[in-house]
Amino acid sequence: MKIIIDTREQRPFDFLSQSGDIETERGTLALGDYSLAGMTERVAVERKSLSDLVMCLGTERERFQRELMRAAALEAFCVVVEATWQDLAAGRYRSKLSPASGMASVLAFMARHRIPFLFAGNRANAEAVTAGFLR
Repeated sequence: MKIIIDTREQRPFDFLSQSGDIETERGTLALGDYSLAGMTERVAVERKSLSDLVMCLGTERERFQRELMRAAALEAFCVVVEATWQDLAAGRYRSKLSPASGMASVLAFMARHRIPFLFAGNRANAEAVTAGFLR
């Protein structure tokens, strides 16, 4: 399996801890941070740290919502979060966005765009979830 990593991804997964059949290649993706060779117009994963997610739910909301609207047209798309739902609910981030507003926004985006937000718990799990989703 060859995973394409968007050139704008600042902290890309290396997938070294995943099964040995994964190759990676940098490339420009129209949507998301990760996709599959030959399927970049059909499948993608957007990776978010908790602070990235909170920014997308607050100050970057309009841009993020446009991205989700485009992503909903793909055959498979998800947002993988390097944190837990409890981290969001407890406000374990630096922002004026209230935890209740953050949670409500994620739930609304999932319902409105039919895009799953997969809270992986940490970066290592997020890498495994990304590989699994793409597989």
